[in-house]
This record gives sequence, structure tokens and C-alpha cells, in this order.
Amino acid sequence: MKLTIDTDGKTLAVEQQGKTERLDLYSTRAFELISQAWLKVGWNQKYPYTFSWMGRPIIQLPEDIIRTQEVIYRIKPDVIVETGVAHGGSLIFYASLCKVFGKGRVVGVDIEIRPHNRKAIEAHELSSYITLIEGSSTDAAIVGKVKSLIKPGERVMVILDSNHTKQHVLGELEAYHALVGKDSYIVATDGSMQDLHDVPRGKPEWRKDNPTEAAIEFAQRNPQFVIEQPVWPFNESDLKENITHWPSAWLRRT
Repeated sequence: MKLTIDTDGKTLAVEQQGKTERLDLYSTRAFELISQAWLKVGWNQKYPYTFSWMGRPIIQLPEDIIRTQEVIYRIKPDVIVETGVAHGGSLIFYASLCKVFGKGRVVGVDIEIRPHNRKAIEAHELSSYITLIEGSSTDAAIVGKVKSLIKPGERVMVILDSNHTKQHVLGELEAYHALVGKDSYIVATDGSMQDLHDVPRGKPEWRKDNPTEAAIEFAQRNPQFVIEQPVWPFNESDLKENITHWPSAWLRRT
């Protein structure tokens, strides 16, 4: 696809498969196409690696952070489980919401929690809201540890952000989906890999080997879960789609 932006003529020309479509530059469709290109270029330039939350690198697209906050505020889970800890910014983000709500706690799982990251997380003002578990997120013993931290009747939300291969994410979905109750979510993040296979930092195999493929297959096997973008609680625009690195990520238990 070739996009040509004409700011003087206020048009966006879209060339693909030998055909050219000319759009109003200030239309919803033009915004969506430009945003898709921006997501790819921004990811390649490590744009998500420029943000922190309360002192810890978060490595997420700001829109995904805000959309997640909208869901957490609405469902107010008792426990948020995240696989993939990295620098701990997401854990701190969820913990800060728990503190504001006056309820909830966070469980972070990672196959390797590097000592300097563990030290920083444990020294943080919000560390009392966080439990760290080191080990593979699909290992039965680790899954058992996570489950042991959840009390009967507690509302749980699960966010999968560790190894993003299709097979690993499928394993996580199978391991953790039973924790998720009605109208809560298990989220298979970073399915944008399917669109990043052809950027300089991407890999060709990502086109099919990605979390989105895992989420789709899981939903087909488990009809009690549906893939749907959570409704925006506020919207005065004509836009309807997230600008996201998490396409088809949100699996809601019906």
C-alpha cells in the first residue's frame, strides 16, 4: 500500500493492487489508515519505550494504557494477574489504580525477574499491592501459585504480556482463563505483531505466529469467551476503533 498525504489539497491518496482511492484527509477512514502506518513506524522506532508510570518504564502504547484503565475502572477486579513483568511499569500502573479504588491487588509473573527490576519494584511506594512470582507462566507449579493467591468469589482480570508466540499465548489462555468470571477479561496483548512482520525490526513469521491468532483460536474452542473491543465510556467523535498494539486482544467471558 502507498499513502500520499496532500496537506494543500486536504486529501489522502491510497494506492494498492493497481487502484488509487482518494480520501478526504480529515475523514475517519483517512485517520484510520494514517494511524495504522503510524503504529508500524512508531513501533519500529521504539516509541512505546519512551514512557514510564510513577518512575518505572511501562513499555506500552499510551492509548492501550488509557483503554485498560477504562476497563479496570468499570469492572474493579479484586486481583489483576499479569504475565510478563519487564521493568514493572504495568504492575505499578495497576497497583496505582487499586490504591485509588481502595480495593484490589496485583500478581506479576515472569520467567526471569532481573534483580535490579525486582529491587526497584519492591522498593516502590506501591509494592504492598504487588506479589511477584518468578517462573514460566505456563508451568503447572507457577499457575498453581497464582491460583493459590486468589480467594473464592474474587473478581479476576488477566493480562498476558510475556512470550508472544502463538503457542505460548494459547498455553497461557488455557492455564488462566478459568480464573476469569462473567464480564471480566483475559487479554492477549501485542497482536500487532501480525502487522509488524515487514518492518525493519519485525520477523516474517510474525504474520501468523502472534497473540491475535492465539486469541482467535482460543475463542473458537471456548464459546464462553468472545473477542470484542470494550465499549468506550466517552466518545464525541465518529471514531470506533482503538489505535492499538492489542488488536483482537480482549476476550470477555459471557
